[in-house]
Amino acid sequence: MMKFGLIGYPVVHSFSKKYFTEKFEKEGIDAVYDLYPLERIELFKELIASQTLTGLNVTIPHKQTVIPFLDELDATAAEIGAVNVIKFGRDQGGLKLKGYNTDAIGFENSIKPLLKPHYRKALILGTGGASKAIDYALRKNGIDTTFVSRSGSANQLAYGDLTHEMMKDFPVIVNCTPLGMDPAIEGYPAIPYAAIGSGHLLYDVVYKPEETVFLRKGKEQGATTINGLEMLWGQAEAAWKIWNQ
Repeated sequence: MMKFGLIGYPVVHSFSKKYFTEKFEKEGIDAVYDLYPLERIELFKELIASQTLTGLNVTIPHKQTVIPFLDELDATAAEIGAVNVIKFGRDQGGLKLKGYNTDAIGFENSIKPLLKPHYRKALILGTGGASKAIDYALRKNGIDTTFVSRSGSANQLAYGDLTHEMMKDFPVIVNCTPLGMDPAIEGYPAIPYAAIGSGHLLYDVVYKPEETVFLRKGKEQGATTINGLEMLWGQAEAAWKIWNQ
């Protein structure tokens, strides 16, 4: 039996476990998918020593911190600087771990049908591992990106820096923070929503609830909106291909 799983913390509300468990049952695949909550990434060594794994998904907060524990990164993951898929290889030389990033694939495939010629600049809300994959995919499609964080820095804006006029210059806004995610569904990024209009596209990587406050506020202003469910489907299927190649 092949053994797969998800590392992160917390991992209670896991899309991946439900998705892969149903896939295995439906397609008659002899495999199991488990959750491995790792409060500290240092526990990763203990996990891989105690389990005979075929592949892992990686979620918050370990998409970047897991990299030093891997033997190799594929080119995309190396450029992004974040990993959400690990493939376990075994030969006479022992165990080899290779990291990949399928978040970028899932995001790109889900947003591409919605892209319009005037979508030349984007705000990325948040600076975690998912945001790096979003940045990579947007730039790949010719869209300039600017990160927004709580404190800001020389290379990032702070939420307080965003003005009504500035929002007109950024027709694409992607929320890569957990704000608004179940169970804290009333949370939302503090941006000037009154400046958003029909020419904007708001994308939320959060998928539960289906419509976050961030998306609802954008829709009320006439913006096009999309949640992260299609991205999750896409990254999961891309991970399955990697594990089986």
